[in-house]
This record gives sequence, structure tokens and C-alpha cells, in this order.
Amino acid sequence: MSEIEPSILLFAGRFTVRGSCSYSLRLAEHLPMQGMRSVIVCPDARRVEPERRRELQIREFSHLQLPIWGCVVVRMMLRQLKLEPPDLIHIQSRNVAQQGMWLARELKRPYVLTVHDYLQASERFVVDRRWCQRIIAVSESVKSDLQKRAGLPGDLISVIHSGVDTLDKVDATTVLKASRVPVVGTAGPLEAVKGFPFFLGAAARVLATGRDVEFVIAGAGPEESNLRRLARELKIDSHVTFSPNLLEFSDALSATDIFCLPSLQQGIGTIMLEAMSKGRPVIASRVGGVDQVVRDGETGLLVPPSNSESLANRILELLDDPAKAREMGRAARIEVARDFSVDQMVSKTVAVYREILEAKSASREPVLARR
Repeated sequence: MSEIEPSILLFAGRFTVRGSCSYSLRLAEHLPMQGMRSVIVCPDARRVEPERRRELQIREFSHLQLPIWGCVVVRMMLRQLKLEPPDLIHIQSRNVAQQGMWLARELKRPYVLTVHDYLQASERFVVDRRWCQRIIAVSESVKSDLQKRAGLPGDLISVIHSGVDTLDKVDATTVLKASRVPVVGTAGPLEAVKGFPFFLGAAARVLATGRDVEFVIAGAGPEESNLRRLARELKIDSHVTFSPNLLEFSDALSATDIFCLPSLQQGIGTIMLEAMSKGRPVIASRVGGVDQVVRDGETGLLVPPSNSESLANRILELLDDPAKAREMGRAARIEVARDFSVDQMVSKTVAVYREILEAKSASREPVLARR
């Protein structure tokens, strides 16, 4: 390979309040430190600060994901990219996979696809085996799902956990501080699969014990109005705060004492990792890749999915034992710093890029994906 820095096209969807969007931003921020140039293309980055959009070279192509007009937009994008084609395309999620694959074929460039979650019941998932050189799964459980449901060979799939920024110092004494009202929070895209009604059900049970506790739901999405209505029906809306206008959750997570992940399905739980990196004790549904992160009773607490009673009982357990909650948060922070840092995620991803680019350089054409 030449000494010129390889260029990576990060092909992303609309930037919203979800872990996969943070994944793209963190890759773009850290790739230059690994000797890689990158540009993000997406249909909408309005939630990203203007200065950050410029620094990360985010290029917006409005209407990219619309059914008919999107075909026109992606062809316009193709004409622009042909002027200076990337060395490799990294498709950031399944919801833009078809357009990203088409772009790779037209540009004759190898691509990598990251899969953050599980295939839907009726979903047909097919990759172009000439240009697809690797699939990155965020957890072993996502990899297993792809092998079982899509029939993909294991050696095509690399497991690279999503990474989060880890702080050098965290003041764990603020967790469940006796001088203030405790805050129990959750965060993510407000979608049915995230299980937020069960979080509100648990909140109602906790408040029914007479404790003074505040609850926070940070995120936006199609279920927001339903969740607000449920909070009113449960007569807990005066104790529940919704924070919908966020792209990243750092401030919201810092304001919580206990973080809950009530998901019904979960690839790995990037926002949960962020909470753990801040030394917050977590209570999470035992689904998907969550138990690859949370060791029950050590780095967090696990509960059955769809079970408000169990979730409420574990919240009460931590509220009644602040010292245990702080120790659990401390252990969680150590775990994340060791195994789920951004630096590890980026270095492993770059290793995949280099393997592909070196093979391409040696053969002068993309190698066939390994069988």
C-alpha cells in the first residue's frame, strides 16, 4: 500500500438518539489518529452541532432514504464520489445497507457492514459476497443471529464491541447522595422494542412504596406520546421527566443515580455502557448481548424482560443500599474501561480495514470474502 492515508467513507443513516449514531461519530473522530481519512455521508445531521459537522466532514444528502426520491439522490452522490472515490466503504447500519451496497458496486469498492441488532422475523438479509469483505457484529449474540437467520459463514463476521469514552476520574460519592432526591433514568430511541412501558410500570411500583424518587426518560421516537400518556394514566407524570431533544446522553446520564435498560431485544447496549463508564449502577434486561457486559450482582443487576415487578424490586434494592450501588458502579466503570473503550473499538475496526485494503492492494481487485 502507498504512504497516502487510506480514505474511508462512513455511510450512515439519519442522526437520531441511538447508540449506532454515536458509533459513527466516534469512529470519525478517532480514525485520523490511526492514519485514516474519513468522511460521513448521511441524509440528515441536523442534531449534530454545526462545528462538529465541519470537523468530521459530514456531508448531508437530503431525502436519501425516501423510497423514490432516494434513488435520484444516491445517483447524485455517486457522481460526486466518482471524482474522488474512497478506498473502502463502511456501511454503518442495516437500515442503509441496500443503498450502501449499491454504491460499493458502482464504485467497485470493498465494503464493511456493521450490524447493531437482530434481524426482524420476516427480514431477508443478503450481502453482495463479491464486495462485502467483512460484517462487524457488536456482540457474539448478534453474530450468532446472523449465522443462524441469514446463513452467513462465521469467518465473514468479526465481533467488535461498541466502545465508549472512559473518564480518568469519576466522583462515585455523588451516586445516591443522601442530601438529594435519587434519580432513576433510562435512555434511547423511544421505540416499542426498548421496553420503556415496563420502566414506567416499575416507577409506579417504586413510588407506591412512598419513596421520593424522580425518573427520567431521555430520548425521542415514535412511542413518546404513548409513554407520556401511560405516565399520566399511572398517575406518576409529576415524577417523570422526558428529555427528547438530545443526540448524546452524557448530561442526562450524569444526572442519574441508577440507570435502567428495560429492552426486549438488545445487541449490546451502547448507552448502558456510557452509564457504566460514569460509574452508575445499571439494571438491565437479560436479553441479547447484555449479559456479555453485565455480571449480575457484580457490575450490575439483571432482570427478566417485560417484568416491571422484578425491575422495581431491583431499583428498591439499590435505593436501600447506596454503598452497594456505588461499589457496583465502580466495578462497572473498571469493566468498561478495560473491555469496551473507544480506543479498542477503533483499533480493532482499523485492523479490519487494513486487512481488506492490503488484500485489495496485493490483488489489484477485491478479494472474495472467505468461505
